[in-house]
Amino acid sequence: LFKLLILNIVDGNNSMRKTCERAQTDMAYRWFLGLDAFDSIPNYSTWSQNYIRRYKDSNIFNEIFDEILSQAIKKKFVDVETVFGDGTHQKANANTKKNHKEQVEIVAKQYEDALLKEINEDRECIGKKPIESTVKTETVYNEETGEIKEVTKTKEITVSETDPESGLFHKGEKQKCFAYAHQTFCDKNGFVLTVKTFPGNVHDSVAFFDTYKELNERFPNQIKNVSLDAGYKSPAICREIIENGQKAFLPYTRIKGKKGYLKKYEFVYDEEYDFYICPNDKTLYYTTTNKEGYREYKSEVKDCENCPFKSRCTKSAVKLITRHVWEDYQEQVNELRYTEEWQKIYPLRKQSIERVFADYKEKFSMRFTRINGLKKNQHQTLIAFACHNLKRMALWSW
Repeated sequence: LFKLLILNIVDGNNSMRKTCERAQTDMAYRWFLGLDAFDSIPNYSTWSQNYIRRYKDSNIFNEIFDEILSQAIKKKFVDVETVFGDGTHQKANANTKKNHKEQVEIVAKQYEDALLKEINEDRECIGKKPIESTVKTETVYNEETGEIKEVTKTKEITVSETDPESGLFHKGEKQKCFAYAHQTFCDKNGFVLTVKTFPGNVHDSVAFFDTYKELNERFPNQIKNVSLDAGYKSPAICREIIENGQKAFLPYTRIKGKKGYLKKYEFVYDEEYDFYICPNDKTLYYTTTNKEGYREYKSEVKDCENCPFKSRCTKSAVKLITRHVWEDYQEQVNELRYTEEWQKIYPLRKQSIERVFADYKEKFSMRFTRINGLKKNQHQTLIAFACHNLKRMALWSW
């Protein structure tokens, strides 16, 4: 049954019915399945029924993926010194017109506790009250009981009625659709090291942490460099990689701002005294740290009143600049782009992880999925990337 599934994926049929029909007359298929010319081929519905009754709650898909990857490692085809990560979206089997709106609580991110600790340390130094949670809350008054309490803020999301576990995905000029996102890491040779599936409305920078943790558990103390694209460039991700003793190779993205106004990089930051100096040689002093983890630096009213740059600086009475408490980590990552190591490693992304996704969608016909549910799609992705590794290992062995 699993050999039929492998044939189905490697040949890009995307239909078990077609695979079973071809196996009736194709001797190469029969040889791979271990059947002779007179043995009967299972019915196309046999796989789906066996999945429902035997495999949907098992760990067999992870075991197959791990076994093939371990064989590639034994043959010394896999090099985990440098890993390349990215996410791709796969269109879900869901009609965009059949949906409804739901209110869901804003869930705290994995690094919220560490961030909250640093925020409160900053606030304590200047005599400010500590913040109980970085998750956005609001005050609600209950008219019946007369109680006032803090509750977590909610956000409205669009939920599919066909496949509720998928997420509404919309990026740039792409068509709005329900989709699943696959966070993937591979080595420089294109062997997939780990993959994790999420709803399509989960951003890459949020889905990164679970996949990255799983990757390091699989290859402890072996990974030295991590290369990602601009979508992962956040202070939290830079901190996570550097604190793990690894180097992060990301593209440089210039800080954006209002057109015609002074940019943040035109203000000089003094690390020793912790203040900013504006183009008019005036000082912006630290005032507080907000819930989002940004330190606020403000100028004085008298310095901004007659400033020749005010029309291009701010419309307010004072200038405000924010700096994340973990921005030092992001600056360390930015400095790596001047090194020869960055120039050698980062360009490999397009021929490693990007090619993996191209093969996944084009050769294995995985641009969309025919199955519903997060777990089923995770299983399908694991077996598809297991086939990718198997095919690559066979070609390299030859």
